[in-house]
Amino acid sequence: MAVLLLLPNLPMTRPSLRAVLAGTVDELEAAFYDALHKGDLERVMACWADEDEIVCVHPGRARLLGAVAIRAAYAAMFERGGLQVRPVQVVRVQALASSVHSVLEQLRIALPDGVRDAVVQATNVYQKTPKGWRLVAHHASAAELQDLPVPAPAAHMLH
Repeated sequence: MAVLLLLPNLPMTRPSLRAVLAGTVDELEAAFYDALHKGDLERVMACWADEDEIVCVHPGRARLLGAVAIRAAYAAMFERGGLQVRPVQVVRVQALASSVHSVLEQLRIALPDGVRDAVVQATNVYQKTPKGWRLVAHHASAAELQDLPVPAPAAHMLH
């Protein structure tokens, strides 16, 4: 069963990294996914907090602790280019200096036998730091295609 997803268009011009890092948590998350899509390791890592206790778990992989391990994992993923990943649904819980986003991600994965669609459930935890919002944890696990939201049918107007 094919699922058609209408995703918002990305802006034609990319805001400066400094502007994004000083912006809202949603702007930082958008910059994170944009950097993943483009395979931009420096922008991905700029979204992370500069702390030893940051943590990242990718589907089926070991827990990564600290910026060195996280950077190495993203560098390996980007060897073939950016990741075809798009957030399709986000549920946010925000309190004071922290924000937790439960994200349903759609991925396109190139396998030896062709391109496949996949769905990942991710939890992104952000913390407000003196430098702005930063990612402190990303935990992703495999989901099922049926977990994707079904787009609402277009409204028809009768004349």
